[in-house]
Amino acid sequence: MYGTVARISPIPGREQEVISLFEDWDRNRAPQVRGYRSAYLFKPENRPQELIMVAVFDDKESYMTNAGDPAQDAWYRRLRALLTADPTWEDSECLIAHSKV
Repeated sequence: MYGTVARISPIPGREQEVISLFEDWDRNRAPQVRGYRSAYLFKPENRPQELIMVAVFDDKESYMTNAGDPAQDAWYRRLRALLTADPTWEDSECLIAHSKV
């Protein structure tokens, strides 16, 4: 598996819009994205002005295909308009994953 961990800082008062945008991605874009597995959005207790996003794909190829898709770029531009600065991205290979189903 492959994916990214990103730190994002919503403009004060716009956090709910960021959450809604991620929910919209899950409803409308995720079904069309080959290799997409899951995404998570965390709010750190020690940095409440920040959110941490995790996105997981089957492999690097499917991740990079999504990253290069114009529809993904359009979604990202909507997200960026709600942030105080560019996200900090950590594209990564997933070495181990556990889940309780």
